[in-house]
Amino acid sequence: MAQVSDAIAVDPDPRLIVEQGMSARIAAITEPILVELGFRLVRVRILGSDGCTVQIMAERPDGTMTVDDCEMVSRALSPVLDVADPIERAYRLEISSPGMDRPLVRRSDFQRNIGHRLKVEMAIAIAGRRRFHGVLLGVEGEFARIRREDAPAAEAAEVLLRIEEMAEAKLVLTDALITESLRRAKAAERAARPGRIVEGPGRASRGGGEQFRLAARASADLGPCPYQSTRWLHARSKRRSKRKP
Repeated sequence: MAQVSDAIAVDPDPRLIVEQGMSARIAAITEPILVELGFRLVRVRILGSDGCTVQIMAERPDGTMTVDDCEMVSRALSPVLDVADPIERAYRLEISSPGMDRPLVRRSDFQRNIGHRLKVEMAIAIAGRRRFHGVLLGVEGEFARIRREDAPAAEAAEVLLRIEEMAEAKLVLTDALITESLRRAKAAERAARPGRIVEGPGRASRGGGEQFRLAARASADLGPCPYQSTRWLHARSKRRSKRKP
């Protein structure tokens, strides 16, 4: 396990946008296991809209994440979380891939998506503003340069935002992003795993319009796509109860 910790410590492309609170605790528990399996942690979220769901978003270094991968990760993490017991109440464990409109958490995520639209929420307000929408123009050291779409006439259209001070950065689904995602998926399929088809249902990332649905179906036909969202929801809820003496 020490070797895994060392691998995380010297990661040349670490996550710069990280969780807080309980999500951070779960990330600390699960990330070494993911690294050992050959995956990278993208994000941990605790969702409470329908009971309690612990969502762990992960991917391989090349960006791929199949349904089989999600199942493998779920089976590896489930007993570890049972022992660590970070959440006392009942919960469901969901393993998912980032999808097309993915979160950006590493410097390489920003570099790979220059030219695409994104939305950013800052942990620290910039001139009284926390939310920014616009086009990612580039990465300059520790900063991302964004051309704002919502900038008032009196304010500069371009802004530099420190990546580590972002609470969340997420791509906005557009026709250009869908086209680029499908192109990358085809290239990855030809180069990495030709002829293999994902078994089991995938789930395309959220988006609207018939054009997106057609693109999502086309993406599903490509097999293990690095930008088509997939997930594995553990069938058994983790139920926690304190025994009375």
